[in-house]
Amino acid sequence: MSRRTSRPRPQRGSAHAHRPACPCGRAETYEECCGRFHRGEAAAPTAEALMRSRYAAFVRLDEAYLLRTWHPRTRPVRVDFDPGTRWTGLEILGAADGSAFHTTGTVTFRASYRGGSLHERSRFERVDGAWVYVDGDFLG
Repeated sequence: MSRRTSRPRPQRGSAHAHRPACPCGRAETYEECCGRFHRGEAAAPTAEALMRSRYAAFVRLDEAYLLRTWHPRTRPVRVDFDPGTRWTGLEILGAADGSAFHTTGTVTFRASYRGGSLHERSRFERVDGAWVYVDGDFLG
């Protein structure tokens, strides 16, 4: 009797082997997606891309990136990570402006963590051509 599976199993070394997706929710690997922003190889081209990369930075506890992408007038001295928080997913609920043609933008999102979620509308601005996080409003 033969076994049926819903998809073929990847062979070791196969081009189809599973590659983990970026923590931001995109299908690309972290290195191809948010990792290039975190390493400083590229700048997030939109407010949404910056939002996603900042979420991934929270997942990876990348304080330097978070501070670098925070507006100078609202930037804290340091990021206080909660060691008990385990981020489990990001859902973008909406975005307004924030493209290459704008100087401001907003992104509404829900970031889930083990035991709950954070629902926020974040504001972004361009400073010296780069998108930065300004602040946000927590939503119900």
